[in-house]
Amino acid sequence: MIQRKDYLQELCRWRDKQVIKVITGIRRCGKSTLFSLFIDKLREEGVSSEQIIWINLEDLAYEELLDYRKLYAYVKERLQPGRKTYIFLDEVQNCQDFERAVDSLFIQPDTDVYITGSNAFMLSGELATLLSGRYITITMQPLSFAEYYSTTSQQNRGEAFQEYMRFGAFPYVTQLNRNEESVRIYLEGIYNTILVKDVAMREKITDLTILESVVRTLASNIGSPISIKKIADTLVSSGRKISVNTVERFVRALTDSFIFYKVDRYDVKGRQYLKTLGKYYIADTGLRRILTAESTADLGHLLENIVYLELMRRNMRVNIGKVAEYEVDFVAENGEEVTYYQVSASVLDEKTKERELRVLQKIKDNHPKILLTLDVVGANANYDGIRQYNLIDWLLKKQTP
Repeated sequence: MIQRKDYLQELCRWRDKQVIKVITGIRRCGKSTLFSLFIDKLREEGVSSEQIIWINLEDLAYEELLDYRKLYAYVKERLQPGRKTYIFLDEVQNCQDFERAVDSLFIQPDTDVYITGSNAFMLSGELATLLSGRYITITMQPLSFAEYYSTTSQQNRGEAFQEYMRFGAFPYVTQLNRNEESVRIYLEGIYNTILVKDVAMREKITDLTILESVVRTLASNIGSPISIKKIADTLVSSGRKISVNTVERFVRALTDSFIFYKVDRYDVKGRQYLKTLGKYYIADTGLRRILTAESTADLGHLLENIVYLELMRRNMRVNIGKVAEYEVDFVAENGEEVTYYQVSASVLDEKTKERELRVLQKIKDNHPKILLTLDVVGANANYDGIRQYNLIDWLLKKQTP
């Protein structure tokens, strides 16, 4: 198993704290593996098997536990009086009204509760109300480039990065020996499962073809400003009959399932969020490749996508920055710390360099300003306080911030 050290460290930090640990993220990103790694660590530290209850609610062996009353009764009779019991419920959203069972188990003495789910919808409505202030969320991503690179014998970082962009970052992809057909079949399986289980069934969508049209429109426009109305207009112009409200519902379901992330625009000078023309990024570049016609012209947007996901992994709150008539790719915040990022495949051309630096130069505060490129020449340059880093070095955490 790939050691997901950052996520494992986060679980260890919250161990035995009186909050429910909720791990969310796109299907097959490694949530169950994280449970397995954490349970191994518990056992290494002397926790007995009787103190660990792990139930995967996608396993037919636990089908009758999809009734929240039976789930609660099953776990409760296995609690260890006088000793801590660690409860792990995988894909808990499959159990209707699961929040009632989770809440009841949480208030039992000496319990430590961990749950996973593949849909952000489970954190809305009654769960948020019932468990308000009593849970923390850890959002998992597929592999970072640093994690991916640690699994490969590929010594050339540039070639490994090309593979990472091409095949994507789902952990099991690393076991498929870079076989094009095997990777495609595997990714199509993930995509179809998300589309059917996490989107169509929940939203009661019967016309999968129009849902797929929305998906492909979003995937084709990653990193570009796009509105719900524009998506609807694009589909209507191609002969599809769909309303803006329906597109909005579909897009919300797609972001709830973590296949896409919406990034809002932020006025850097005015310090306020803007309601129009956000951007969408996809959870995995390999998924995007099977959804769209591959185009080298999209390299800049693919790099943006990878940087966005990495900033999220580093626990940043990320927005797109508006500076007068210019746009900075990312404004990343962590508490009081703010860093501005501009991403470009290359700035060896002087006009390109001037364009990419211009927006950062327009920002007059003293927060770090970073230009990330694939260039080796010019890496670590300093342009009046604007630092240029090699993107691969930055992904491998050899450059900070």
